[in-house]
Amino acid sequence: MTVEPLSASDVVSRLRAAGCVFAEDEAELILGTAVGPAQVASMVERRAAGLPLEHVLGWAGFHGLKVAVDPGVFVPRRRTEILVGEALAAADGSRPLVVVDLCCGSGALGAALAAALPGAELHAADIEPAAVACARRNVAPYGGRVYEGDLFDPLPDGLRGRVDILTANVPYVPSDEVGLLPVEAREHEPLVALDGGSDGLDIMRRVALAAPDWLAPGGILLTETSERQVPGALAAMSAGGLRARLVTSDELYANVVTGVRE
Repeated sequence: MTVEPLSASDVVSRLRAAGCVFAEDEAELILGTAVGPAQVASMVERRAAGLPLEHVLGWAGFHGLKVAVDPGVFVPRRRTEILVGEALAAADGSRPLVVVDLCCGSGALGAALAAALPGAELHAADIEPAAVACARRNVAPYGGRVYEGDLFDPLPDGLRGRVDILTANVPYVPSDEVGLLPVEAREHEPLVALDGGSDGLDIMRRVALAAPDWLAPGGILLTETSERQVPGALAAMSAGGLRARLVTSDELYANVVTGVRE
């Protein structure tokens, strides 16, 4: 069946009618990604139905990369790019580094770090099978390996004491606030990637306590949190025996807590 092509103005009108605030920008991305009128129509229909734009497109822009994002996989946020910047600022450029990305989702953080650190040994892990499959595609160009399991559990034991950069974009939304998230997140991203427990810091505490066993001397753990959770996140880093530090970005509305193994 022949599908009547939608003009750019048609796409914008349909997206705007569905409540898309940035309809013009989204229309441009859809028209630049779709192959043929039928795919344009399908993508517009799915976006108008409330699917995240990145799931509709099949990719997200992250730190200069085009990262594949499959349906049901956590969408990388632009604010999380601050983790990459801080990790690179702390990196020792004199040798290849060992990088581990926990709660990796699509693998965006690991891929961005590996792209910027030639020769890096990259490992990533996530508990969600869909995320693991997606991340494997994104880190494959850098020789990265992705494991399925809970936090450190699936990592090779040989990584203990060797990790230079450990990113952990853990879920940090308090359980009773998950219902307040935008519909796109609530209905199309896995709950395990959003719910951080009663105060949002349950997973972060587990990571901070276990991290010293995996970090090399001078190795750094980086994690994102909310402004009001900063005191608790800093305390968790200190409880794990790490030297804690806060980094903020007003532009990205981001808060990153780092912990260095002395």
